Amino acid sequence: MDSSTQTPDARKTDAAFTHVPIEITVSVGRARPLVRDLLRLEEGSVLILDKRVEDMVELYVGDRLIGLGVLEIAETGEQQGQLCVRLVDVN
Repeated sequence: MDSSTQTPDARKTDAAFTHVPIEITVSVGRARPLVRDLLRLEEGSVLILDKRVEDMVELYVGDRLIGLGVLEIAETGEQQGQLCVRLVDVN
């Protein structure tokens, strides 16, 4: 049902949910160390991931993949220098 066929009450309910924040998790990669290697981790240790810097990252809401993107650094405005994701594909 699109918004032109919804009742006014249904549109109000839909509008109310547009202001609810959600958390999006950005996955840059996974590591699968052996337990013995995990136990040896300390400050300064390097954990190798299964992706390269130029690979796309995955965006999740809960356990649902919602899109892919590339990591960037915001270059202008109030968010300058902030890590961000440019969406490449949205499911």
